[in-house]
Amino acid sequence: MDIENTSDSDSVRGSRRVGFSGPLVSGKRSSRFNDDESYVEITLDVRDDSVLVQNIKGADQESALLASRLEKRPNTLGSQLSFHLRQVSKELKRMTSSNKFHKMDRSKSGAARALRGLQFMNKNVGTEGWSEIETRFDQLAVNGMLPKSLFGQCIGMKESSEFAEELFDALARKRCITSAAVTKAELREFWEQITDTGFDARLQTFFDMVDKDADGRITQEEVKEIISLSASANKLSKIQQNADEYAALIMEELDPDNVGYIELYNLETLLIQAPSHSTNLTTNSRVLSQMLSQKLKPTKERNPIKRCKRRLEYFIEDNWKRIWVMALWLSICAGLFTWKFIQYKRRAVFDVMGYCVSVAKGGAETTKFNMALVLLPVCRNTITWLRSRTKLGKIIPFDDNINFHKVIAFGIAVGVGLHAISHLTCDFPRLLHATDEEYEPMKPFFGEERPNNYWWFVKGTEGWTGVVMVVLMIIAYILAQPWFRRNRLNLPSTIKKLTGFNAFWYSHHLFVIVYVLFIIHGYFLYLSKKWYKKTTWMYIAVPMILYACERLLRAFRSGYKTVRILKVAVYPGNVMAVHMSKPQGFKYTSGQYFFVNCSDVSSFQWHPFTISSAPGDDYLSMHIRTVGDWTSQLKTLFSKVCEPPTGDQSGLLRADIAKADYKPRLPKLLIDGPYGAPAQDYKKYDVVLLVGLGIGATPLISIVKDVLNNIKQQKDIEDGVIESGTKGTKRSPFATKRAYFYWVTREQGSFEWFKGVMDEVSQNDQEGLIELHNYCTSVYEEGDARSALITMLQSIQQAKSGVDIVSGTRVKTHFARPNWRQVFKHVTINHPDQRIGVFYCGPQGLVGELRHLSQDFSHKTGTKFEFHKENF
Repeated sequence: MDIENTSDSDSVRGSRRVGFSGPLVSGKRSSRFNDDESYVEITLDVRDDSVLVQNIKGADQESALLASRLEKRPNTLGSQLSFHLRQVSKELKRMTSSNKFHKMDRSKSGAARALRGLQFMNKNVGTEGWSEIETRFDQLAVNGMLPKSLFGQCIGMKESSEFAEELFDALARKRCITSAAVTKAELREFWEQITDTGFDARLQTFFDMVDKDADGRITQEEVKEIISLSASANKLSKIQQNADEYAALIMEELDPDNVGYIELYNLETLLIQAPSHSTNLTTNSRVLSQMLSQKLKPTKERNPIKRCKRRLEYFIEDNWKRIWVMALWLSICAGLFTWKFIQYKRRAVFDVMGYCVSVAKGGAETTKFNMALVLLPVCRNTITWLRSRTKLGKIIPFDDNINFHKVIAFGIAVGVGLHAISHLTCDFPRLLHATDEEYEPMKPFFGEERPNNYWWFVKGTEGWTGVVMVVLMIIAYILAQPWFRRNRLNLPSTIKKLTGFNAFWYSHHLFVIVYVLFIIHGYFLYLSKKWYKKTTWMYIAVPMILYACERLLRAFRSGYKTVRILKVAVYPGNVMAVHMSKPQGFKYTSGQYFFVNCSDVSSFQWHPFTISSAPGDDYLSMHIRTVGDWTSQLKTLFSKVCEPPTGDQSGLLRADIAKADYKPRLPKLLIDGPYGAPAQDYKKYDVVLLVGLGIGATPLISIVKDVLNNIKQQKDIEDGVIESGTKGTKRSPFATKRAYFYWVTREQGSFEWFKGVMDEVSQNDQEGLIELHNYCTSVYEEGDARSALITMLQSIQQAKSGVDIVSGTRVKTHFARPNWRQVFKHVTINHPDQRIGVFYCGPQGLVGELRHLSQDFSHKTGTKFEFHKENF
């Protein structure tokens, strides 16, 4: 046996460490160890009152035998060394008696993985050198001393002040610093230790944080404290509440002999042997992965003409549907403007009013066209029918209906501006200042007597209707902007009450008055007297009738499609789930949405919500996040009939109406739908990549459930449980054979929203066709010491019960945000030369990155990604 001291044999002055290397006794090696046989090698750290086993190489039976021989060795080496040997014997017995851990693998891969799990400085803070820290020290120091309360801010841990203070205490204890402040020199020592890239140094620092009494041993109470601290730093309230339970779990795993404490090597074993928590996705071919990375490496074309040509080709390839629709719309607007401009240039009024009248009439003609067209993108029943029952979706971008509605609204604003400004600032003043001879041709239009002042034009029917329309349009335009609709502006409370979704909804319904005035304004014209030349009503008649039928259909359907509330659950994160009965004949596709009306909140307002249940379910469900006044009032109404959950039920409040003996009075809900949405096209793809942020996972959960139901149904058909073609098995063409679902959320409590679905998929998807990935962004990324203990807990709990400690489901939770490029790379390698449907629902911030990655991988690889964004 060889004993090696991990520290230098040349002891530091004042230290009482014992350095020793070599065999315990002189003479030959025991005959038991032949040259061609393996032997036990132990690396020890021998100190004054303790001996730490750093590493063991050799078989378990050899270690056990060695322990028994050490116990029997006579005290010929001195009392101190004999005492040390007895400690080694005790530790070896403990290590060999436990079967819970395999031999510690301190291989390159194992140590590297553990090293990534104990970084006190993340990649952002770690890039800062001592010079930045020194600058902060000079800014924050008081009388040349940095207080403990400002330590986190100084080293870049401002968001984790409690964790930083515990780190400060551990570093101070190591140096016998008792004050609550440090000098610059001491801070430099702290900084060098926490930025040390060695695994042993990081492990010792983490151990010192947990070992508050500095006795070299960690008790269950100390484990509990560090668990609570880590959970608090990562905003994991449930883990913090159950710190006692998880501390006992760690002690059970690392202290099988129940001695009441664990030591440094226990943490090392756990870190090295814990499964990697990395989100780097494995692939079937390392060579293919490297080739793909090289292919995706950005290369800049030196020739500017070729570079622009390539960008143009990519742009046309990605946006050809939008391009031809926009080109057609602009061509029609330009054609109408030019036609009217030339027509009035040839009339007598041109001699008096000049080009102003031509511009005004050209703008008016485009306004008529756009006022008719703007209604079509919001005829939701018509669009749903067209995208579901026809092939027009191949050439028309139905996903962009709301965006096109906004573009047309901008066109209306331009047309109204040209028309109103030309009339008010040019036409009318020129007419007022015309000579009698110039006015003569104008008498059939403006009367025998020339208008004597400007207000003559404004007070007429043509004038006041135009002014009122412009005012109402301005109000609707302003309140429709995201800053007002989503209450993003920090406005005074009195003004803020006039904004929000309700203000947007009501102001948008001013269009009824606008269209009535538009027809009147288009009938009482100065320069057109014959009825067939008053074309305003001709433009808008058909769209208005179509839109009116849409609204009548909504009123009719909602009248007989009443629903009965089955279950209500209020979850963390201001989310409420409502389960309701499915009306007879209500057929929908996953990804679609319906409108909901609650007369107890507002008899007039209808709000859209995605259907979170699957078509095969015998109920309808929706998940609502309370972010506005209407949803807040709805949550208040339902909370009154809810009670705290019992047993293993999830949620903060629940009301299972269908099972309850007492039937409380519930708000009455009306629904109208379903309506088409981008996510409903998932069935067209063999492989789908589903990305949901927060509550945006709702339509994607429905898709996951539908894919699972389809898999189960196909399996039942293959097993002969049910016959193909029988009632209930006839489904629309279903191409999807593989799904990747990525759900990113900020709060641990959010995982309760769809806990049942996650567990159902994990249990029933035996072939692994649905790949689930949960991400909690409140937890610090892998490689951060603030989440190291959470990672350990997760590994132990997952191995023991198969349940993730963060999500409470069988799906393992990843920490921080996904590396989206790695996600796309993973899918590309698994599905070469295939068409992948990418469906995203969530805030606007991620749209650009996902769209860019879809385009980048489609251009540079054989796999084609088609990006679809849900309007959120």
